[in-house]
Amino acid sequence: MTLRHRRLLFFVLVLLVFLALLGIFVDGFDSAWKGFLFLQKTPARLIRDFMKVASVGGTLLNGALVGAVGLGLVLCNRVKLSGPTFAAIFTMVGFAFFGKTLTNILPIIAGVYLSAKFARKGFAHYLIIALFGTALAPLVSFFACEIGNSLLSSWLVAILLGVAAGFLLPPVAVAMLHVHQGYNLYNIGLTCGFVGLFAASFIKAGKQVFVSQMEWLDTNPPVLLLLVPLISLFLILGALFLEGKSCWKNFWKIQDFSGRLPSDFMDMASIGGALCNAGILGLGGSLYLYATGSAFNGPTLGGLFTVMGFGAFGTHPRNSIPVVLGVFLACLAFGVPHNDPGAVLAAIFVTTVGPLAGEFGFSVGVLAGFTHFAMVMQTGAWHGGLNLYNNGFAGGLTVGLFVAIIEWYRSVRE
Repeated sequence: MTLRHRRLLFFVLVLLVFLALLGIFVDGFDSAWKGFLFLQKTPARLIRDFMKVASVGGTLLNGALVGAVGLGLVLCNRVKLSGPTFAAIFTMVGFAFFGKTLTNILPIIAGVYLSAKFARKGFAHYLIIALFGTALAPLVSFFACEIGNSLLSSWLVAILLGVAAGFLLPPVAVAMLHVHQGYNLYNIGLTCGFVGLFAASFIKAGKQVFVSQMEWLDTNPPVLLLLVPLISLFLILGALFLEGKSCWKNFWKIQDFSGRLPSDFMDMASIGGALCNAGILGLGGSLYLYATGSAFNGPTLGGLFTVMGFGAFGTHPRNSIPVVLGVFLACLAFGVPHNDPGAVLAAIFVTTVGPLAGEFGFSVGVLAGFTHFAMVMQTGAWHGGLNLYNNGFAGGLTVGLFVAIIEWYRSVRE
């Protein structure tokens, strides 16, 4: 591990410790701990804002500990802390604000581990799938907390089904990558949406009903208003510490990449450039929430954490602006308020289709963002909220359509 990678590890550790201590500071230790424990046994399907159903402090503590699991797995398997792993850890932290807990992610990870053993490969080869695959964590919570059987039998069934779902993720993930050819950054979102669609179908066939459970914190506590901007500045300062002013040169270098998978900006440019990019994305996303009057809560902050993480693995301002503009215009066209929960999450997570704009231009990006919005407002019901990366699911379908049309157009023009 190089000196810069050791320092990057230190920055991530500082961030996780900061989130845990902030949670304790906001609520007090007893309240934060009780909130954290409550989350371990609560339903987790979309959209369930943990900051509303439990507490801000308990949610921040949950995010820190879920992120620590991800970082621990990276270190234990001797996988380099790079663009993909940085994105995975930030995504795990972010979605621990509205869906992931220690109890519901572990069966999914165990299933991917068994899949690796079955394929006679080291777990390190499937680690990224395991980390991102925790998007199916609500499946575990559904059977453990929503079905209504005895506590022991419910958790036993939940764990077994979570392991089974995790076991299926690696082969499906490889197949889904061919659908969008790397232009959908949240490939595991499409994968989990596909698996979740089948899971939801079997659940509905068994006469179980998915009861809507929208939980959305409307207030904006000052700590939540400042959280992402402060972390963004921390990342930018970290970049300056690592590389000095040259980090800005590498930041601009990143803007020239399409972002198509796999785009490890830490390898293609530099660690400092990727941290700068992540920080700028965090500040830009926060400005969008301020400008549209959107809530700073578990889902929106989770979205910003995810975008910042992918600032090291495919997302940058140049390929994000067109697709976000597409969602903005779609809201106007369909009469949906820009601060509506579905609309604001679509505007944040639409960056998953950013590589289309990076590769094919601004206008294609706007059209893709517009189309993505129409899709994502429907897809959540298909899988019953079991796939936390619903935008990754919708993004994969959107990109699949665009790539097919573009390739057909190119072939007939040649």
